[in-house]
Order: sequence, then C-alpha cells, then structure tokens
Amino acid sequence: MTLQIPRPLLLGHRGVRPLPFLGLRWRKPDLPPENTIAAFDYALAHGCDGFEFDLRYTRDRRSVLQHDPKVKGQEVAMTDHGPLERRIGYRLPALDDVLARFGANAWLDIEVKIAGEEEAVIAALQARRPQRGFVVSSFLPVVLLRLREIDPSLPLGYICDHEDDALLWSGLPIQFFVPYYPLVSELLVEEAHRRKIQIITWTVNRREDMLRLASWGVDGLISDDPRLLAQTFPREESAAASAAAAG
Repeated sequence: MTLQIPRPLLLGHRGVRPLPFLGLRWRKPDLPPENTIAAFDYALAHGCDGFEFDLRYTRDRRSVLQHDPKVKGQEVAMTDHGPLERRIGYRLPALDDVLARFGANAWLDIEVKIAGEEEAVIAALQARRPQRGFVVSSFLPVVLLRLREIDPSLPLGYICDHEDDALLWSGLPIQFFVPYYPLVSELLVEEAHRRKIQIITWTVNRREDMLRLASWGVDGLISDDPRLLAQTFPREESAAASAAAAG
C-alpha cells in the first residue's frame, strides 16, 4: 500500500524566481520577473495555491514590492515613489495592486521587510482583506509585536534562517513559523503543532526535499519553482483525472 502524503499549502517564492545554476541564477525565457503581477499569475497558473512577496515603503510612504533595499543602486526607503519608478523604467506593483487582483483567489504571504509602516500595512488589509487566507510575515520581531498591538486578529508569521534566531519563535505572538528549510525537523513540526502553530518553510526547490518535508507534516512549502511544486503535489481532482486517463 502506498503511503499518502498530505498536500501542503503551495506558494511561489516571490511568485517565481530563476533557479541557481553553477552558483548563478539564470532565467528561462518564459519566466517573468519576481515580485510582479506576472510572476504571481505564473505561480497560480501552474497550480500553486498562492505566493509569497516582499513589501517595502518609499520615502513618501508608498508601498512597493521589492526584496532588496536598493533598486538599481537607489535606496527604496530614501527615494520618493515617482523618481524611483522613473529610474527603473517601469511601474512597481504595490500592496493594493496585489490585494485587488489576487485577494479573492490566492493565499498570500505578505513579508514586511522594514519596521515603521505597520499601520499602513494594516490599513490596506482592513480595506481589502484577502478571502483565501493570508499571513503577514517578517524576520523582524519588532514588526510582529507592533502588528499584534494594532490588530490582534491579524495572522502573523516569524521568518528566520539561522538557528539562534529560530529559538525566538515560541515566544512570539504568531500563528505561523516560517523557517528556512534546513532548520526544519520532524520534531520541530510536532512541537509547533502542539502549540497550535503552523509551519511554512522556504525555499524548497528539490522534489525529494518537498516530499520529505511534507511527510513530516509541514503545513506549507515555498519554492522558486511553482511548476515543480504543483507537479509534486497535484490537486486531488487533477490526480484523479490523470489516473482515469491512464486507465
């Protein structure tokens, strides 16, 4: 008898990202840039439940989807929105754009990269709360504590990629723990679940790691490769259709 592994929540990392090759990252011609509407469409079209994305704010307090603190050498937090977009030559998506486009049909992991804009994040979510589920996550405990103070109903997640930082998760007001996948063990998953906390882990790009982590009971997987992620865990209806066609 084949052991059935539960299908975890499947999220594209910044929608989709180039996979590393010989220490570098290369982009297939059909891949859109990360942290864009097109990247999020790609993740959903290839079978993911949603996606993770990065949120920063410009000097004039406009939200932008951007992982790094600089865009083409320009510090996001020290530049007004208009000049920043003119410098890069295209429109930077905002949190409101994501909520309007995907709030009704995608699970959202909203990673807040900076402290000080918690009120703006909550105001956007109160105006258009996602319907399919979401978490507001951060590497910064101070951000999570401030978000909890303002809105105790907000689902929060703590992200970490080092063992020392991982020790903090059990003392934070979170519903999700989001560790880098080498930090995850079966015992950690069991402990988190005993505390009623879900585990979402990143960035899982190999099928064998996806299956191993899912067999341990992780609640969600974030991958640069949403196509592989969804192929590894097909939806029940898709799997049934494939089996019927094969028969």
